[in-house]
Amino acid sequence: MRCNSPRLLACAVLGTLAASAPAWAQSSLSINGLLDAGIYRGFDGVNQLGTIQRSNVAISGSEDLGGGLKAIFRLSTRLELDTGESEGAGFKPFWHDESTVGLLGSWGTLRMGRALTPMWAQDWKFDPWGNFNRIASPAWYQWHYLSPSDPLGNNGTAEYGRLNNGIFYDSPKVAGFTLRLSSSPERQRALGATERPYSAALEYEHQAVAAMAAVERNSFGDRDTFLAGKYSFGSAALMLAHDRSRSADSSNKSRATTLGGTYRLGQTTLKAGYGHQRLNRDTNRFVSVGADYALSKRTTLYASLGHKRDANLPSRTAFGVGMSHNF
Repeated sequence: MRCNSPRLLACAVLGTLAASAPAWAQSSLSINGLLDAGIYRGFDGVNQLGTIQRSNVAISGSEDLGGGLKAIFRLSTRLELDTGESEGAGFKPFWHDESTVGLLGSWGTLRMGRALTPMWAQDWKFDPWGNFNRIASPAWYQWHYLSPSDPLGNNGTAEYGRLNNGIFYDSPKVAGFTLRLSSSPERQRALGATERPYSAALEYEHQAVAAMAAVERNSFGDRDTFLAGKYSFGSAALMLAHDRSRSADSSNKSRATTLGGTYRLGQTTLKAGYGHQRLNRDTNRFVSVGADYALSKRTTLYASLGHKRDANLPSRTAFGVGMSHNF
């Protein structure tokens, strides 16, 4: 194309765009998350408006490096939608949910930073509420009870789920199996830690069947073992999970078994769950029901009810209704 002087500026702009186009095509950036709010009465008997499920906002991206290799990153924070504050403001980091950078290739995915351990990142598949509902999820109250993934992960306080200063690896899926690993090269002996933490999970998923086996040890030596399975048939799904956690000196032990089910009926999904926990010599039970109504692929109205019977405590019931929106 010939550029006369009146067209010089337009030609320069077009030339710049043309030169930049390949770089744009090789990179991607996205913003997504979940916004959730509801009105509920918690197990403490207090009426409140707030987040029943976890609200979060994430920024993620990738760059094509060629040869099937990509650079990736993810930054994710959680927030209390009713006040606009960060979740755990004052003791949790701003990028509480995840802050990682890594590489993705045919050999799998390797990330470094702060993220969910393999056990916590995948256990949600075996709970009707995705280990994500403070009223109705048996998993929320009974799984991984004595083994925080990072006892010092929130400015010196315990973090249940995520590992700081971590290395995370996910294998490619082979014959339905995926292996996930995490650990940290750091030892915080000055703060009381005695071990290098690790977590490993082996998943299987093929057609109607999903299963998972995971083990984890934190930096203080607390241990957790998790086994779970799921079977889907038609509009229904059944889930069974067993979790065993214990403190480093074995003075405290928790054994929890949960059973859950879901059933889709048009735009409505019905849910039910049961949890049985043996905590040392005490027995705790949890029963819950709920329903989700999909207004669209992204927006859901829901109702949840949970009932707890813990040893040496009076029975307690929580219930609430809420709305969530994925973007």
